[in-house]
Amino acid sequence: MNNLKISINVQNKEGPWGGGNLFISNLKNYLESNGNEVIFNLFDPNIDIILIIDPRMLSESVMYTPKEIEFYKRNINNKCKVVHRINECDERKETSGINEYYIKANNVADHTVFVSEWLKNIYINSGFSSKNFDVIMSGANSEIFNYHERAFWNKNEPLRIVTHHWGSDFNKGFDIYSYLDKSIQEKYKNQIKFTYIGNLNKDLEFQSTEIIEPKSGRELANLIKENHIYLTASINEPSGNHHIEAAQCGLPILYRDSGGMPEFTKGFGVEFQGKQDFFESLDELKNNYLTFFEKMKEYPFNSLIMSKEYLELFNKLALLSPDPYLVDKNILFQKSFLQKFFYFLNKLLNNIKLYKLKVRIKKYLLIKIPVLKNERNVV
Repeated sequence: MNNLKISINVQNKEGPWGGGNLFISNLKNYLESNGNEVIFNLFDPNIDIILIIDPRMLSESVMYTPKEIEFYKRNINNKCKVVHRINECDERKETSGINEYYIKANNVADHTVFVSEWLKNIYINSGFSSKNFDVIMSGANSEIFNYHERAFWNKNEPLRIVTHHWGSDFNKGFDIYSYLDKSIQEKYKNQIKFTYIGNLNKDLEFQSTEIIEPKSGRELANLIKENHIYLTASINEPSGNHHIEAAQCGLPILYRDSGGMPEFTKGFGVEFQGKQDFFESLDELKNNYLTFFEKMKEYPFNSLIMSKEYLELFNKLALLSPDPYLVDKNILFQKSFLQKFFYFLNKLLNNIKLYKLKVRIKKYLLIKIPVLKNERNVV
């Protein structure tokens, strides 16, 4: 298979920035290490694959939206294939309208990837009807997050429990984290040490918990490995990245039975439902600690496996014929002109570091070419 040119609609950032950012970085590194080119714009007329991470125009780091993708496919390159990775839903933060918006945005996609079976079923029940979809499980970088040099609990010292989150929404599990914090203060002061790494919910104050600011990379991995058990109490998490990083670091997982979490943790820890059975589940994990400690070496998810599945999907889609809807002889001249125009525009601006300037120029020019507006409405 020839090397591909892949455009991703969200630009990755350096440092701690949440699981979605890590996904982009890991995938980009894998694709490029296998000879493919990764860009974050639509200025190249020869893009093979467009990957939608977030279709929302106002979301931070979003470089272009489904409307621009539709324009590109219609008027620039009808051979390009679009993959929509869905990792968000209303159930996650008790919002409304996200599922509907994502389903409408999905009209431009040739293929959809869900990050868990749980999320796939959420969207099917919300009206998602495309037959072209897969579930690809997430993973972290195993060169950084691995079980080497992890701590071992000898039962003669306080049990060290850790969790970490970039997001501070209450549904990240702060009901349980505050409950554990209070329980340590009242009963388990010399038996349990709890560490929280990341951004705290602004409405909470912890008394017995060690708070560490957000970390990333090896620094984060080393902090995780200093502990014995990883706790995640996140509610309706479609996939998440925090528990995957901890599992790859070799920590047995105490996890809430919610969202897509069990798909990543079942068999590698103990589940709980809420406050009512939290310490009962913790005791079960403590009693079987050695078994789970050894079992963590078999944890099956990492970014290499995940990225390989994406590349296999991209290669398969690249072989498919162009969408016949987009083949229109009446616009062949316009397409040829626009290809050259955008090519030279890209050459002109390729040294400008502020990519948002490119986006503003492009949107202005598109408004000035009404004859090329697409007849099919896409969010």
